[in-house]
Amino acid sequence: MPSYNVAPLSRLIEQFERLPGIGHKSAQRLAYYVLGLSKEGAANFANAILEAHEKIHYCKVCCNLTDQELCPVCRDKDRDPSIICVVEDPRDVIALERTHEFNATYHVLHGAISPLNGVGPEQLCIKELLARIGNSEVQEVIMATNPTVEGEATAMYISRLLKPLGVKVTRLAYGIPVGGDLEYADEVTLSRAIEGRSEI
Repeated sequence: MPSYNVAPLSRLIEQFERLPGIGHKSAQRLAYYVLGLSKEGAANFANAILEAHEKIHYCKVCCNLTDQELCPVCRDKDRDPSIICVVEDPRDVIALERTHEFNATYHVLHGAISPLNGVGPEQLCIKELLARIGNSEVQEVIMATNPTVEGEATAMYISRLLKPLGVKVTRLAYGIPVGGDLEYADEVTLSRAIEGRSEI
């Protein structure tokens, strides 16, 4: 007896299953939700994905995501340009901004050094960070990579590159649990981690 299969629905479910954290049942729920949208709703959904993909790119200064030449942080004249907070992911910027405690700038690496996953320093936005420091009055770089093996290795690698440039390199204090991600930390934990940062 042939199995029940509607090819376009199966393909839609497969696409949702590719999303991080989405299993087969969640993918099915999302696919059926999309099928339940009006034609206009489905077109708006598809267009939002295409528009985001076409218009969002890296900020030319900090490598954060933006739809303009500079991201909102780099456009903000009230930010302290002498301090750069280095993070792995654009979501980490959002997490740190929620604290309302940090009024300097960011640099997004878009990952961490992970030889097992084939990610080396050349795959990250490290050369852009070095160029920023060479062309500005940066006095301190805060390493806010995640407290994982990969995050620690990345922080140490970058700190060794920065030390000869005469820049103070600090690390977030361990208010953030080892093995955790910045985007899931609460505001109080992140605030204490910023306040208690230490030099590497």
